[in-house]
Amino acid sequence: MSPPHVIIAAGVLNVKSLSSQVACTLITAASLIGLAVKVDAAQPASSAAYYPPAGSWARKPASELGMSQHLLDAAVTFAQTRESKREMDFSDQERIFGSMLGSMPDIRARTNGIVIYKGYVVAEFGDTTWVDPTYSVAKSMMSTVTAIAVREGKIRSLEERVGRMILDGGYDSPHNALVTWKMHLQQESEWQGTMFGKKDDFIGKEAFGQGERPPREIHRPGTFYEYNDVRINRFGLSLMRAFGQSLPQVFRREVMDPIGASNTWRWIPYHNSFVEIDGRKLASVSGGTRWGGGMWINAQDMARFGYLWLREGKWGEKQLVPPEFVKAALTRSRHGPDYGYLWWLNTQGKNYPGLPASTYGARGAGSNTITILPEQNLVIVWRWHDGNEAELVKRVVAAIGSGKRPN
Repeated sequence: MSPPHVIIAAGVLNVKSLSSQVACTLITAASLIGLAVKVDAAQPASSAAYYPPAGSWARKPASELGMSQHLLDAAVTFAQTRESKREMDFSDQERIFGSMLGSMPDIRARTNGIVIYKGYVVAEFGDTTWVDPTYSVAKSMMSTVTAIAVREGKIRSLEERVGRMILDGGYDSPHNALVTWKMHLQQESEWQGTMFGKKDDFIGKEAFGQGERPPREIHRPGTFYEYNDVRINRFGLSLMRAFGQSLPQVFRREVMDPIGASNTWRWIPYHNSFVEIDGRKLASVSGGTRWGGGMWINAQDMARFGYLWLREGKWGEKQLVPPEFVKAALTRSRHGPDYGYLWWLNTQGKNYPGLPASTYGARGAGSNTITILPEQNLVIVWRWHDGNEAELVKRVVAAIGSGKRPN
């Protein structure tokens, strides 16, 4: 495995408050006379940050990074006792979510996960190579594809009304004409219509299973939050039309290949979600696996995706996600439950109890989760678990020594 570009271990000189020019001079001098230089671990991502090459990820003992191995082992043991209650063969899928539109595996992995601290793997448990549906974690991936659309000028402004660019009839009504890209990202679009046989109102047990909802008043777009996969599917189709390419193709080329992900993940469409664009049949993908399909991926690739966001959209020397998009994506929306651009936030301390306000993450049913703690330089992927992922994460934070011990 490739070592990090810079290895400067615990010493006597702290360069956090120095200018880059002075710091570089001191570091060079220190290396010449045999002094060890201490670089503050809380610094933001820089060229010195470790980025794992494709096919491998360097591991370090917890103690080498200042963690308690005992507490970290205890956190992993805790995680292994919190197996998901979801059926191993997905036989509960239609009961929970309603009639299927796409395929599902016939077996899932047991609980598994990875802990990334300061860029290195410090813990891993279960089969992290097993490719499974990750449900609504795909929404945060769709958010990232949107960032690429903004970066490439496919979307001029997130405040722009979608119907001014997407002319397929989906935004023709006076109500839907008000929907902006940003409203879709914040799940505040209130878009009305049917996508691939599912209506936006979620009425009916056969179609929506335990997720069915009673009728309610529809609000003006941009004034009301509702977690709604039909509207996310509309968003995904609009994004595909903006690119003129399938979202999996864009995601692979612009995100997953640059970060060294494997070739085992798949973003699988519904059986009936193929549409014609410029004479070609393209698959429109969903932001989840509620009705089958969706993002099927392993924990290792999920960790790379999470690490990209921990590094504020940068991978090596490449800024894949524009910094201004990252900042906006992690800003709480006006009407959502501590929600950004298809990312869960913790500014009120409710989504991730006991963790810092800066914590954020991607969440999928099952549960399948990516949790990111910028202040702690920490990414944790935990799959097929029961309960709030904060219960594992705060135990890992305790091992770092910068958090309270769990009760």
